[in-house]
Amino acid sequence: MAGVGDRGDRLAWVDIAKGICILLVVMMHSVTGTGEAMGGEGFLHPVVAFAKPFRIPDFFLLSGLFMGRVIDRDWRLFSDRRVVHFAYFYLLWLVIQSAAKYGKIVGDAGPAAFVEHLAYALVEPYSSLWFIYLLAVFSVVTKVLHRLPGGVLLAGAALLQIADIRSDSTLIEEFCARYIFFLAGYLFADRIFALADTARRHVPLALCGLAAWAGLEGWLALTPSGLPDYPTLASVPLVSLALGAAGALAIVVVATLIGRAGGPIAEAVRTCGQRSIVIYLAFPLPMAATREILVRTGTIADIGLASLTVMTLAVLLPLAVERLVRGTALDLLFVRPRRFRLVGSVPRTRPALQPT
Repeated sequence: MAGVGDRGDRLAWVDIAKGICILLVVMMHSVTGTGEAMGGEGFLHPVVAFAKPFRIPDFFLLSGLFMGRVIDRDWRLFSDRRVVHFAYFYLLWLVIQSAAKYGKIVGDAGPAAFVEHLAYALVEPYSSLWFIYLLAVFSVVTKVLHRLPGGVLLAGAALLQIADIRSDSTLIEEFCARYIFFLAGYLFADRIFALADTARRHVPLALCGLAAWAGLEGWLALTPSGLPDYPTLASVPLVSLALGAAGALAIVVVATLIGRAGGPIAEAVRTCGQRSIVIYLAFPLPMAATREILVRTGTIADIGLASLTVMTLAVLLPLAVERLVRGTALDLLFVRPRRFRLVGSVPRTRPALQPT
């Protein structure tokens, strides 16, 4: 029987996988924004294109893994863990991020426009914070429907994704496109953990599988489809569903192998995963500031290198700020205070994008 330490090592892949995902998300925003600002593309653009089919699906798959731990709890405890938790950070950082863009948001309209903006963000997710908003929505929907047969739920979610529903509402469009992956994480949690254990025991087989996946993923993600609404083969309905699922599972395997190998890189990525919500909430601010400085000063002419610099600071500065405010009154930026809990006080642990 494995000891606690062994079990912790075996489950380290979850944090590493979240770390990979948050790094890919920050990379995407940093690279595309820097490329647009500098009028071109750099060496990281193909990496962003390669990761597009699975970057967000994997994040939602991982977010659904531990849903089974709370889904049968009473609504008060469930809401505290899966709704209020995300609502707190969404509302707090909605104000912070919006305040940083106050001038762009209100223009000449004044404070009334800012209040209107905040009110609208209650029903329509704002900017990059849409992911946290959707986590709460996915959790509630799954709680309400979880008595239905899993096959029925999975089929319905898959049909929504394949239908490729387009809408002016981010909430509707992203719900239809992403719910299948969150649901799969919940329904197939045991099998996903079994896959990680298998990869840990059979490294050569895992590497062969990853090589085959990477070749197919790269071809489909980088090959134009020739269809007006779908820029690449990977974006074609049904193909996008298959690649999202395959890529999410591939990240599980990659994270398992990284965790098995250990070393400073594994620990660094794991730290990013353990503090994924810190990075996710705060990265837009240093990212925008760094990009603006580089573009205005022309310090780095190479778009790829500039993108990498923006990404690096967008990851490191939130982690540094979180470390500085830890244990102070500003700790509330990243740790939900007890007064914003629906249930009795629990030990204050460092934040993660996926609460247990």
